[in-house]
Amino acid sequence: MITTSLLFGVLLAFSTSAEEAQEPKIVGGSDAEDGAYPYQVSLRLKNRHFCGGSILNERWILTAAHCLSGFNESKISVVVGTNTLDEGGDVYKVQKIIGHPKYSSLLIRNDIGLIQVDTPIVFGDKVKPVQLPTENFKKNDYPAILSGWGTTSYPGDVPNKLQHITLSVIDQRECLNTSLRVTDDNICTLNKKGEGACHGDSGGPLVADGVQIGVVSWGTPCAKGRPDVFTRVFSYVDWIKNHLEQ
Repeated sequence: MITTSLLFGVLLAFSTSAEEAQEPKIVGGSDAEDGAYPYQVSLRLKNRHFCGGSILNERWILTAAHCLSGFNESKISVVVGTNTLDEGGDVYKVQKIIGHPKYSSLLIRNDIGLIQVDTPIVFGDKVKPVQLPTENFKKNDYPAILSGWGTTSYPGDVPNKLQHITLSVIDQRECLNTSLRVTDDNICTLNKKGEGACHGDSGGPLVADGVQIGVVSWGTPCAKGRPDVFTRVFSYVDWIKNHLEQ
């Protein structure tokens, strides 16, 4: 069994499936204050968190395509408005799931997806939509916030409280050198060893200056001093908006 190669990092780092719904993990993060990330959602399978996502409007959720691969709408629920996995929040049933038509599970490209809930999400202090980018993000060594639930090590225990961490967006040339799978439709972050995303954190939002610039896609498990790879949201804004307007 391959356990140390890049292939392991690409295919297993943040992937989940109906049969293997692993808890999300942020390594080196800390507990988020209640209501700090009102756009954050928890995707559940039989009330078990398996991926993250973000609220786009009263009917649509943004996440990763690989979070939706192999799932039936009726099996997934969306929980909003809580920073704890075991209590609080509002639960919404899923009406439709849409993975990007050019998503490649082999290359982990176009790893972006949408979820439509069956009833309008009720907004409040702890439930608000995230802002989509209006321009391409081109800043280097710039702070961005990742939020999600999960263990603080790999392997490790799953914390009940939402975790958050400030990551540094690296130069795009360095990002492209991470792997042949990486394209300009990706954004990469890298702090120091011991800080980053991990298994099952997929679909979660990477936010800079209040704007969602990335969706957790893949990486080498976990926080080993290698870049984490996100889907670049700006590359898919038109695709997203086309569905939101339907």
